[in-house]
Amino acid sequence: MLKQLIKKLFNRFSADLSDSAELGKWGEKQAARYLKKHGYTILEKNFTCKTGELDIVAADFNGIIIFVEVKTRTNENFINAEAAVGYKKRTRMNRAAKYFMAIHQIKNRPYRFDVITVITNNGLKKKITHFPNAFVM
Repeated sequence: MLKQLIKKLFNRFSADLSDSAELGKWGEKQAARYLKKHGYTILEKNFTCKTGELDIVAADFNGIIIFVEVKTRTNENFINAEAAVGYKKRTRMNRAAKYFMAIHQIKNRPYRFDVITVITNNGLKKKITHFPNAFVM
């Protein structure tokens, strides 16, 4: 009971962090808050198409389009979250990014791929790490 109250007070959430889908949604929400706090504009969340999915699409103050993959973990005991973005995922993100730019008629704009990791440490505190330009396609 006390542990649940502490989780709510520290993280202001009520998601079941033992459920991976809920953990992922919670992490994406934390990442979006982080980006807004650091001056980014959120253009879209959870963009999905045939070619892939983008957790967050944002723009920085220079107008650079940023396609963000969010990796959320309860701890980093097995693999670093940023290492979980493998070649297949990067390829799908690249295709989805190109499709996003095409349907929104975005041309001649610089863009990049970032990774944000959210580590909950079992819900007691969170650590958010932003890896700008995490990979190039």
